[in-house]
Amino acid sequence: MSPPFADDRLREAFEAAAAQIPADPTAYQRLSAAWRRRYRRRRLIVALLASLVFAAADAAGLWALNRSDPNTHVIFSDTTPAPGPTGPLDRIGQP
Repeated sequence: MSPPFADDRLREAFEAAAAQIPADPTAYQRLSAAWRRRYRRRRLIVALLASLVFAAADAAGLWALNRSDPNTHVIFSDTTPAPGPTGPLDRIGQP
């Protein structure tokens, strides 16, 4: 017979330690309930933070739009009229 290896001795030690611990039949249910509670709390916090960031961005945008002067922010400031046709137009069909 060969001498016991370290992993065999370690396995025997763990089995002996596990045999001394009594099994709790409600342990899984308690841990599962605690996990679900943490999961719900985490999702609620993420939803609240997302709502807060959205509301802050919305408020900052509305504040910036409200503070601006409508006469200074002109996108198209070309005052000359666009060149158009000067003569009669040849059209097909009714005008």
